[in-house]
Amino acid sequence: MTKIAEEFLVKADEKAFDVDHRNTINHNIGKYNDAVARGLTKFENLENSKKKAHVIKWRVMENLDKFLPEFETNFQRRGGKVIWANDAEEAQKEILNIINKSGGKSVIKSKSMTTEEIHLNDFLEKNGISSLESDLGEFIVQLLGQAPYHIVTPAMHLTKEDIAKLFHEKFGTPIDYTPEQLTQKARELLREKYLSADIGITGGNFLIADTGSIALTENEGNARLSTTFPKIHIAIVGIEKIIPSMADLDLFWPLLSSHGTGQNLTVYNSILSGPRQPNETDGPEEMYVILLDNGRTNLLAQKDQRQGLYCIRCGACLNACPVYKNIGGHTYNTTYSGPIGSIITPHLQGMKEFKHLSYASSLCGKCSEVCPVKIDIHKMLLLNRRDAVEQHQNTKTEDIGWKIWNTGMSKRSKMDLFGGKIKNFLMKLIFKKMWGKYRAMPEVAPKSFAKQWEEKSKNKPQT
Repeated sequence: MTKIAEEFLVKADEKAFDVDHRNTINHNIGKYNDAVARGLTKFENLENSKKKAHVIKWRVMENLDKFLPEFETNFQRRGGKVIWANDAEEAQKEILNIINKSGGKSVIKSKSMTTEEIHLNDFLEKNGISSLESDLGEFIVQLLGQAPYHIVTPAMHLTKEDIAKLFHEKFGTPIDYTPEQLTQKARELLREKYLSADIGITGGNFLIADTGSIALTENEGNARLSTTFPKIHIAIVGIEKIIPSMADLDLFWPLLSSHGTGQNLTVYNSILSGPRQPNETDGPEEMYVILLDNGRTNLLAQKDQRQGLYCIRCGACLNACPVYKNIGGHTYNTTYSGPIGSIITPHLQGMKEFKHLSYASSLCGKCSEVCPVKIDIHKMLLLNRRDAVEQHQNTKTEDIGWKIWNTGMSKRSKMDLFGGKIKNFLMKLIFKKMWGKYRAMPEVAPKSFAKQWEEKSKNKPQT
């Protein structure tokens, strides 16, 4: 077992029995569930919308080599610059080059999972560049020195009392500040940063091929401020975020907002097609889009599993997952947590280190049921398990154990080879540590049902 897998088990064990954490998450996800249930009623035929989105994303993934160059051509036509980054290191290097070339020293960021994926804040800090998160949830976890807890709501694990205490310690605000007052304080702190930052960095919810645009969707307006005031705007977007046409936003924006927050549409929806044009009053002087691979083509090469790239990052599967709700987002130790993270991370970061995530599931299928683009998530988890076995990523102990189990289950006579006493002894000796920490181990009957039936039949009087 790798060190990462061992840490996962330790953290999962800790969080699953943390009552305060459980109460906070159940409360916050409960509010989400109520909002989403209302939001989904606005669709005339939700199932058809999800099927249509699935087909569009299927068409994109099967023709990624056509749609990405189309986006690049159209974006460059309006003065934008496209950079292709094979991995996190390349993306970091390109961003640093842009900043250094402009003489920039400060960055303002809107919420972006791709920047988390390439650990951009830490990298910039090491190179003497300040990078500030402007999304309120991201700002809070940045102050705490933590990674985002959730794809959509980074500070979901914190209560309003936790945040009031944090602001009291960092900024001297009263300990009893309300959420509205805390938000106002954050707004005061951030506003001057938008005006003084040299570079604005965002992600991108969608790349639109036919117009060469990026689409941003948000609720706080910080992405608009991060892309309007700084002279340079850099958008870091995964290559899978492409959609064929501007018209497709009519489908994807409502699906994303309704499954992400329960809204009909998020508050701010922006379409950016390059730097400021001569007839425009605001916007950056330069705009770059970094198209990030970072393992995505590894997943694209897996015909059975490439639908993991259909994900629009709504977070619905995290909120539905009983495992996520028990062990929390930080336990996964990955950028993308929950069910979607469990299926894509082994391909993005390595099967050997992250195969354990595909076993962190009850296979209840709720994740597949709620997915707005109909990714068959629980099937992907099984396929990852299959791949781990075929690639010999399991430990010798695990391989030997499954061989013994397979041999024993192949014939009734082999199953009955050891009596109940021996089986109970082995259960306590081998499985007590793995399965019996928080539950009583089952008692195996002295004789199997088949043996008992055989004896009963022999002793039955003839009629």
